[in-house]
Amino acid sequence: MSLTLVLGGARSGKSGYAQAKAEAWARARGVIPTFIATATAGDAEMAERIARHQLDRADLWRTLEAPLALAEVVAGLGPDDVAVVDCLTLWLSNAMAEAEDPTTRIEALVPALCACKARLWVVSNEVGWGIVPDNALARRFRDAAGHLHQVIAGVADEAVLVVAGLPMMLKRLPG
Repeated sequence: MSLTLVLGGARSGKSGYAQAKAEAWARARGVIPTFIATATAGDAEMAERIARHQLDRADLWRTLEAPLALAEVVAGLGPDDVAVVDCLTLWLSNAMAEAEDPTTRIEALVPALCACKARLWVVSNEVGWGIVPDNALARRFRDAAGHLHQVIAGVADEAVLVVAGLPMMLKRLPG
């Protein structure tokens, strides 16, 4: 396994960073990178965002949809695969929208990431730097995202924070 957690705020450049790294890695090995999408098009604006992201990747990528079954999709990757998961916070919000306790999904995802033989970049929004949300659901989401990030960063080989398009290495294991 080689896992990089890529964190950043909205429109920080985190997805572009992860995609560029994965494309370079895949090109060097002569493989097609995989984009694991967690977004769902709940409205016209989100459908437009998804379409823009798809255009950015062009035909260079294969896409797998995993709005909820992320652990299962990751478990299906092999040692020659190069993949970007975009993004964990959308996946988490999908689980919470289903009125699920996200802990169960997180507990399934972490071992799947650890057992995965593919080269992975996992993108997520850092949501804990803003004001304290004014409602219980938003506070639960912020807390769950913070917990998720800590757990994934703990098992990741690398953790990168992207701010204003600039990557800052937070963690890099030797090797």
